[in-house]
Amino acid sequence: MSAKRKPSEVLADARRRDSRAKRAKVLAVVDEMAGRGDTVTFASVAKAAGVSNWLVYAEGVREHIEAARKKQASQPRRETRSGMSSSTASLRTDLELSKQQVAALRAERDQLKAALQRQLGQQLDQVGAADLVARVDELTRQHEELAAERDTLRREKTELAERLTETEEDLAAARSSLRRMIRTENAGPPLA
Repeated sequence: MSAKRKPSEVLADARRRDSRAKRAKVLAVVDEMAGRGDTVTFASVAKAAGVSNWLVYAEGVREHIEAARKKQASQPRRETRSGMSSSTASLRTDLELSKQQVAALRAERDQLKAALQRQLGQQLDQVGAADLVARVDELTRQHEELAAERDTLRREKTELAERLTETEEDLAAARSSLRRMIRTENAGPPLA
């Protein structure tokens, strides 16, 4: 009769079996991909095997994947799915050229963006300047109208002040004349 195992021992055994099965699956996937001529990468192996990225970098698995990659890199040519053959160096050159092209396109985009911003700024300045000129012209016209109206009002005020002075003088003269007439009337008829 065997000794009864603890639950932790059972769990540890299950984990070891699971780990061995996953490692075996990863190794089989690497061999299968290399046999088909598919590019072997850590990410593609992890995805094809349905395991975590951590496992493909684990000791024992990583070395197997690196060996498959080195073997592929040392092969002078490989057939692509389109039927064209290309070497790893050719692919690297294409990748580098693509990176340079992307950098050039980004620089051109940035230059065009800056030029567009400058042009829009100038247009806004022109529109703003035109509006300001129109507003200044309007304010100048209003100022001239108000200055002319002020001058007219000043002349009218001066004329009214003069007329008021004349009217006051006439009124004073009329009062003075009226007093004399009243005095003359009150004094009665002259005595003979």
